[in-house]
Amino acid sequence: MTHEPPLPTEGELRLLRVLWQRGPSTVREVLDALPGGGDTGYTTALKLLQIMHAKGLVIRDETNRTHVYAAAVPPESTQRRLVADLVERAFGGSAHQLVLQALSPQLASPAELAQIRALLDTLGTGDRPEEEG
Repeated sequence: MTHEPPLPTEGELRLLRVLWQRGPSTVREVLDALPGGGDTGYTTALKLLQIMHAKGLVIRDETNRTHVYAAAVPPESTQRRLVADLVERAFGGSAHQLVLQALSPQLASPAELAQIRALLDTLGTGDRPEEEG
């Protein structure tokens, strides 16, 4: 039986996004890659990564003097868990209500809506379109 780490906080999620994009990284590399990285100090990032390690959100390679951190869980798994948590907490378990809110004109552009329509059309056929990023 595998134990899943807790859901990341917003600050932890910022660091995880960097690790998912860059792969294993030192604290300095994570800071340099953070959007608006100047907002976070080195010791703050280090402490947060240490907490994340204790929670099981990241793994740490301690073979060198400078520790290297990597995400312990793939982004898709974390995203799925975050969405499930949001559906439960904000929409009373209704995925339908989540989708209605997500597809509002304020959140989805016409191009995104067209992509979503295409995705929904393929879901019925069992095909899985390639994800666009």
